[in-house]
Amino acid sequence: MSNKVIISADSSCDLDYLIEERDVKTLPLHIVIGGKTYEDKKDITLKELYDVFYETGELPKTTATNIDEYCEYFKPFVDEGYDVVHLSLGSKLSSTYNTSVIAANEFGGRVFSVDSRNLSTGIGLLVLKACDMRDEGLSAKEIAEKLDEMTSKSHASFVLERLDFMKAGGRCSTIAVLGANLLKLKPSIEVIPEKCGDMAVGKKYRGADFAKVLVEYTKDQIAKYDNIDTSRCFVTHSLAKPEYIEAVKKCLDEMNIFDEIYITTAACVISSHCGPNTLGVLFMTK
Repeated sequence: MSNKVIISADSSCDLDYLIEERDVKTLPLHIVIGGKTYEDKKDITLKELYDVFYETGELPKTTATNIDEYCEYFKPFVDEGYDVVHLSLGSKLSSTYNTSVIAANEFGGRVFSVDSRNLSTGIGLLVLKACDMRDEGLSAKEIAEKLDEMTSKSHASFVLERLDFMKAGGRCSTIAVLGANLLKLKPSIEVIPEKCGDMAVGKKYRGADFAKVLVEYTKDQIAKYDNIDTSRCFVTHSLAKPEYIEAVKKCLDEMNIFDEIYITTAACVISSHCGPNTLGVLFMTK
């Protein structure tokens, strides 16, 4: 008989209220502000993080979880007789996956670390699939193997209203920011699971009305695939204005594709790179 199974993820999975609802365990990632370390989504809010940027012009730093922290996190679950399936930020985006693998090896096959090859609710979608499989009675090993096959089916993308946070993080030049502002361009960023979660610039939307841009982006994302998993979809944002969220939610409701549409807020680790009003529509294909 297999052991009981814990489904776990980094705090960057952005599942919010679904964490408790689906009994998911999370390990907070770290944010460093003014030399002080905070645990993401635990003792620092996204508003506080953005306030620091507005006041100082500097982005907070992020630090990776170390091996000892992972071991201390996994140990109580294993001691209580559980096997653990843990999903981490994509290995191209963070060292957390490689660190979690090293820690998992300390537990003699009781902890299975999975490279999500994704971020935000691109991870969250895989976490919920893991919860579904756990509830169906699959073992941790079976769940981890199936998740590894599913990573390419989790589609994450976002549209940025502004590029000053990307510029501050060294991800685009001043010239690119000025050009985008002059042309009223709103770039989309897409995650590429086949490249371990690497990101690429997608379509560049044009228009001063960001709500209309987001609706166009939503329709484009849905139109890309003819084999959408209709069970669930996420609208995940970094403190987006209510009217932006509502415009996308209304668009998805009118399409009548998904059984469940969840609205969640992105973690500080993710949002610190993209700035407020960034919004994404994330879903899986079959």
